[in-house]
Amino acid sequence: MLVRDRMSSPAVTVKPETTFQDAFTLMKERGFRRLPVVNDHGKLVGIVSERDLLHAAPSPATSLSVWEVNYLLWKLHVRDVMTEKVFSAFPEMPIEDAAQEMITHKVGGLPVVDAHGSVIGVITETDIFRAFTELLSGGEHGLRVEVRAPDRPGALATMTRVIADMGGDIMSLGTFDDLNDPSKQNAILLFKVRGVSKETLEAAFAKLGDEVLDVRMV
Repeated sequence: MLVRDRMSSPAVTVKPETTFQDAFTLMKERGFRRLPVVNDHGKLVGIVSERDLLHAAPSPATSLSVWEVNYLLWKLHVRDVMTEKVFSAFPEMPIEDAAQEMITHKVGGLPVVDAHGSVIGVITETDIFRAFTELLSGGEHGLRVEVRAPDRPGALATMTRVIADMGGDIMSLGTFDDLNDPSKQNAILLFKVRGVSKETLEAAFAKLGDEVLDVRMV
């Protein structure tokens, strides 16, 4: 799955000369938490977030009158509060790499730019969460099985073959680091299966010598 498959497009953008009030209103009306900032040619020049705008706004404890506050805010423009150093994604980037970029740089979304630097979309943490949920069949009924198994070639193939031999249908499968194993010799495997009972599956995995951490019908 690539960024182009999950990004929102076309992107809603603002320009550096957009007023504070217009940018803030646009975010509230559209439910956005960040807006790419583009120049007259549609090229990415910055990003402005809801946090940027809120930090720029006067504190409720200010001694200024409402009229004075509004006057100051109308004089403020996106260029005054935007972040110019922007981390971005491109359409052909794998979605997991975009997620890693967000984690590394501690941002909740990335503008998506084409080869010419023009903004063509936005991918956010919500898009990533949605893809993650689909990957693990979140919201679908089935038998959820969590297993600790040796991280070695063939271990996964053995378990999937066992499930297939019992007539089980694997709805989803994920592999995760075992955070309780500093040696990195084990991995956590998460299956969602239908067509087989909890007791049968537990017994089959126990026979393989794998540690079943959790089994539940969801």
